Amino acid sequence: MGTRSAVLAVTLSAAALAGCGGGDDTPEAIATPKGESLIKLSSPDIESGGTIPAEFTCDGVGTRPTIVWREVRQDAVELVMTVVDPDASDGGFTHWTIYRLPAAGGSGLAPDGQFPAGVLEGNNSAGKAGWTPPCPPEGDKAHRYVFTMYGIPKGTTLEAGAEPDAVEAVAATAVTYGRFTATYARK
Repeated sequence: MGTRSAVLAVTLSAAALAGCGGGDDTPEAIATPKGESLIKLSSPDIESGGTIPAEFTCDGVGTRPTIVWREVRQDAVELVMTVVDPDASDGGFTHWTIYRLPAAGGSGLAPDGQFPAGVLEGNNSAGKAGWTPPCPPEGDKAHRYVFTMYGIPKGTTLEAGAEPDAVEAVAATAVTYGRFTATYARK
């Protein structure tokens, strides 16, 4: 079992034992953090529960979406964000990781996916740093893309280009989180 699978299995087991995650539409491949879902995470470019516009995918120019967050708890020191496709054939594909985002102020905006100076991007499942646009196989049913922002209680020491497993391990310490899901299928 790989590191990512082991972290995911432990997190899912802990969530099940704690009675977390029931009654929502969170994909099974995305662990529900132990913190409270209080962060209001959204994008003016992508409607929660809607379809991702082609311009943000491999069928368009693959533009990074604008990200907006608010109502971060005061005990969160840093924010970590992931975008994961739990419907990928290998059990999950990480499209984007962001970390070292200060939580001070409780809200923020990343226009066109451009986060403030000092914020770092990790590697995605394609092995590249930054955003990999949604690109499910032609003929597949719509894949879900889960955008999650985690408020963690301590700053991370992750360097630029950290692997998805390392970012997920840090996110597992969250005291709060927010999430939205959108879908995309290729024509």
